[in-house]
Amino acid sequence: MSIDSVRAHLGAAAPDLAIIETEESSATVEEAAAAHGVAPAQIAKTLSFSIKDERFLLVARGDARIDNKKAKAAFGGKVRMLSLEDVEAITGHPVGGVCPFGLAEPIAVYCDISLKAFDVVYPAAGARNAAVRIAPERIAEITGAEWVDVCQEPAP
Repeated sequence: MSIDSVRAHLGAAAPDLAIIETEESSATVEEAAAAHGVAPAQIAKTLSFSIKDERFLLVARGDARIDNKKAKAAFGGKVRMLSLEDVEAITGHPVGGVCPFGLAEPIAVYCDISLKAFDVVYPAAGARNAAVRIAPERIAEITGAEWVDVCQEPAP
């Protein structure tokens, strides 16, 4: 599935967007920033969480850290990271290629307002060496994501 499901999803929802595949790995924020020639903050990382039985994805800027107090207020409880096995099973993407596009099963997607600092960001695209160059607003539009404020303020 993975990159093919992302390609199919974007082909239907946003045919103007191209998947960028690199020779080098872009599985971490630092690797992705180097591969795409941007600051780590401009990488849109997709994190996988749960609260009780509800699972969801959060897309945030690459250097963002979750603010537990804000997350608890926004989501109504303490958030927990999903296990690596759960992440791949739910998203259909390998860790390092997780993105909010072409998901294996329906899951809520949220975008943190930290992304709005940039005109363009680079989320993964279903593989450890694939990404998409996209405006943050388009991520929310394509995925039906809700905007939230759950990350700490970035360091100056």
